[in-house]
Amino acid sequence: MHFLSIPTPVSAILETFQRHGFAAYLVGGCVRDGLLGKMPHDWDVCTAALPEQTLLLFPDAITTGLRHGTVTVRSGGISVEVTTFRSEGAYSDHRHPDSVWFVSDLTADLARRDFTVNAMALSASGVLQDPFGGRGDLSAGMLRAVGDPERRFQEDALRMLRAVRFSAQLGFRIEQETETAIRMCAPLTEALAAERVRDELEKTLLSTNPQLLGTMHGMGLLRQHISGAISVRWDALCAVPPERLQRWMALALLLAEAGDPLSLLASLRLDNKTAQACRDCVALRSIQPRTELTWKAAIARRGAAAAEAAAAVLSAVDGSADLGAVQQILQRGDCCSLRQLAVSGRDLQQLGFQGADVGRTLDALLHHVWRHPEDNDKATLIHLIDQGGVPDGGFLE
Repeated sequence: MHFLSIPTPVSAILETFQRHGFAAYLVGGCVRDGLLGKMPHDWDVCTAALPEQTLLLFPDAITTGLRHGTVTVRSGGISVEVTTFRSEGAYSDHRHPDSVWFVSDLTADLARRDFTVNAMALSASGVLQDPFGGRGDLSAGMLRAVGDPERRFQEDALRMLRAVRFSAQLGFRIEQETETAIRMCAPLTEALAAERVRDELEKTLLSTNPQLLGTMHGMGLLRQHISGAISVRWDALCAVPPERLQRWMALALLLAEAGDPLSLLASLRLDNKTAQACRDCVALRSIQPRTELTWKAAIARRGAAAAEAAAAVLSAVDGSADLGAVQQILQRGDCCSLRQLAVSGRDLQQLGFQGADVGRTLDALLHHVWRHPEDNDKATLIHLIDQGGVPDGGFLE
């Protein structure tokens, strides 16, 4: 197992520290991912240099977390988080350390980290520092807490959610003692900020193993957001493409199916657009049978992208033909919304319509062309208006 590569700009930062007599290493997720043969998304460096010494070496660095010894150094278009070796005091709120102090010992810095696979450090020359056996756990596909797992989770309750998320993303199993500690400490997650829980849930939802949300729920880590005594078809999430909106809608469908009132949409502070799409998808599922008219109305209400996403989710979760039906509507270019209608409000005003009659007439015409796409022609629609009636769309008085 060899590290993939260190980009030249990142190596340059490490070498700058070393030239000035400061130990410096890549650390955390970038080391883990590089050893797995994946290109890291983020680059983190730990160093013996104090923050003020780092700022002297990199005058343009941004002081993103100076209190905790962190600055951001830009090099060759890459942002690198640089943090001084540190140890931490007690965590009174089970989330943030009450105090931190800088140390000169790399091992002491690594000892404060969450899991062994995230507690490895790599020098610019490729020498791996691994005091807690992270490389062995990486090879074994094992997620193990650093040191005493109960202490790790008492310190920061979010680490328990991160454990399941990493398990889902990496395909790793959680070591038994670590899992036992998670189940024991699970009630601590009730005090976590909703946004932090949502972010971990979403990363799990978008992973290659979204069904592990069931593990997260079963361990009691979501008790504030999902009803406890429900049986959810978590495996059905795997059938849905790993696209954010679709996976959230699929989760909403499965929770509603299991009798959950979807309170998590509000409790997790999900953005309004996504939450509404979830509710729409659940509502669409209750319509039987779903016809082209159903989907044209959905397109008119929420737009083609959201309707197609809902159809894709229903097709994946239920094995329905909804996606094909929506794609046919879109490929034909059928009129589904007022914007596509061949007549406009201005046209109706020129014909003498005023006030609420304009909207009412446009709505009647739209419902008509849903059923008769071939009539979406300005002359044809005006002729219908002149005749005083819109077949299948209501009568114009």
